[in-house]
Amino acid sequence: MIEPADFDSLGALLRASLAEHADRLCLIEANRERENGRWTYGEMAQRAQGLAATLQSQGCRRIAIVMSNQSSWHVGAIATFWIGATLVPLDPKLTPEECGALLEHAGADALLTEPHLRDKIPFAGRVYTPETDSFEGAVDPVERSRNDDACIVYSSGTGGRAKGCVLTHGAYLSQLTALLQRHRFRPGERYLSILPTNHAIDFMVGFVGAYGCGAVVVHLRTLRPEFVRDAFVRYRIAHMALVPMVLGHLATGLRAKLQTPIARFLVGVNRLVCRRRPRLRWSRVWLRPVHKAMGGNLTTLFVGGAFTEPDVLDFFRGLGIPVINGYGLTEACTVVTLADTNDYRLDGVGRALPGTEVRIHESDPNGVGEVVVRGPTLMSRYLDDADLTAKTLRDGWLHTGDVGRLDATGHLALLGRRKNMIVTPGGKNVYPEDIENAFAGLDVAEYCIFAAPYLWGERREQLVMVVRADDRAFAAQLAARNRRLPEHKRVHGYWLCNEHFPRTTSLKIKRHELADLVRAGNADAMVEL
Repeated sequence: MIEPADFDSLGALLRASLAEHADRLCLIEANRERENGRWTYGEMAQRAQGLAATLQSQGCRRIAIVMSNQSSWHVGAIATFWIGATLVPLDPKLTPEECGALLEHAGADALLTEPHLRDKIPFAGRVYTPETDSFEGAVDPVERSRNDDACIVYSSGTGGRAKGCVLTHGAYLSQLTALLQRHRFRPGERYLSILPTNHAIDFMVGFVGAYGCGAVVVHLRTLRPEFVRDAFVRYRIAHMALVPMVLGHLATGLRAKLQTPIARFLVGVNRLVCRRRPRLRWSRVWLRPVHKAMGGNLTTLFVGGAFTEPDVLDFFRGLGIPVINGYGLTEACTVVTLADTNDYRLDGVGRALPGTEVRIHESDPNGVGEVVVRGPTLMSRYLDDADLTAKTLRDGWLHTGDVGRLDATGHLALLGRRKNMIVTPGGKNVYPEDIENAFAGLDVAEYCIFAAPYLWGERREQLVMVVRADDRAFAAQLAARNRRLPEHKRVHGYWLCNEHFPRTTSLKIKRHELADLVRAGNADAMVEL
């Protein structure tokens, strides 16, 4: 078994894994019902070597990738690390102009992309399309140290400009070491990848983690729930990392199959037997049709990137399917805290990973304050932004801007973003994200709660909601739930938005862009509650 602690760089780790597992299946590329191809670890090494030789011969030092999920993405990343270059993974959903601006900011000298994007992205450097180009040659691997830059990852989050987080080889290797202490893939186990690989979660779990363990990655180039469920069965998936929205869609599909009295009875018994910890073998027998519908081999679902509704987590708990809830940031190399499979708590995001410290900075009498993080997985800096780096990294601590509390066991509960907070006339601090859970399951397509000053400059410290729905039938349900909340947590009005909410790659709502839509008149007049 390959151990990350034995290596100084991602390139060295990947080379060792490609050699050790050369004859094992490495990657399956699928698009809905069609399978595009399969490759062993040895075949991936051969493809990467030719590309690496070409990049090395051209002296490429910062290499960007703009691609959807496909084998060429992994080939490009392996080749980049093989020659000791720095990887710049970009979101393929960005506009060509946005990609061009980030390429310039990152100082990239090479771009790996898809044929249909080759001539659209404004870029003066060398452009390659691994999907169609052929590459040959021998490569001379370049060794890097743990302190050297591995990636420049751009993160705009949900409310601000893109920031280039510079992450070292040591940060990634430390992250992988910590994750493997909690959860380890076995060689040959299958991981379903539906998030774009440029996203921090899938890059860490579905590329670095899977390759480091000799697992099989199944790239699925769609997020549609019916194809995700089909992939579980077709490929006997054992692990998957996903975002709360996709997890919610899976729950909706499964709930539709569990409406009979017998099904509800079986789930109730399973929940009783597994009330202290998961008993996967029992659940697979007792709820065989449900687990068969998920492929019969599912071991773990990792969820993160945004708030996960407790009732969704509780639903999967009742089925005996372990869902590992977590919290992380790009600036901390993805994962900061992770729930334990034996800890069924629904009110938080778990405890800090081994080697990582989490504290609450300047907490109030209730223990609520800013979440700060320290450990070996933190970024080294924001690229070319010393002021923002100094503001965010202080005395070795990463100031996240997230607000939460820690209990006596070190379990972290998140409440929201500090900049979105309102202070009521009674002096209470209220966070919109914390209130959104009270409206989970509201009969609308999408909703988002804002502090009124953030949304349209209103000085009153109130909460307001933006809703996308086909009609106003939800209004009575909204008002009824609102009345059950304490006065300081109530929503004072709502806008009916006419457009789909803008979202990040991990499907979090981009609050700043949604607020701009409302301000620009893409919503009806506010209705007071």
